[in-house]
Amino acid sequence: MIIEFKPEASVNRVFVDGTEVTDAIRSSQVTANVSRVAAIGEVRQAMVAQQRRMGESGGVLMDGRDIGTVVFPNAQLKIFLTASVEERALRRYKELVAKGQQVDLAQLQEDIASRDKQDSERAISPLRQAEDALLLDTSDMNIEQVTARILQLVEERAQ
Repeated sequence: MIIEFKPEASVNRVFVDGTEVTDAIRSSQVTANVSRVAAIGEVRQAMVAQQRRMGESGGVLMDGRDIGTVVFPNAQLKIFLTASVEERALRRYKELVAKGQQVDLAQLQEDIASRDKQDSERAISPLRQAEDALLLDTSDMNIEQVTARILQLVEERAQ
């Protein structure tokens, strides 16, 4: 299995073995099951191998729940990006509504809190901040502010 990303305008299209899965991987069905699947050792091993392949030449920005602790423990810069459950649910709600989907904000909050708990407590690659990661709480930031802050941190680290 080969996972590829193809940037296009403001969208990073995702392909698995040549088939586009950009929208499919963001579906409610996938989101509801991702924690259980990610807890399977063989799946996690395969994903870590794919992620390392994608970043082997350097110069990448990657996010995920174990990127700084497992996938790239020696990364030049690690940022533990977080936001309140309420803010993350609101962001996801707006994203799904913009795509024409009907969603319940309270249910999204419950789902996100549940996934955080599952991911933090799993035995394989749990969600946790790497000791050398910088904490960036984006609860009160818009996307432009988050981007500017990350770029600032990258520039500071490059000096």
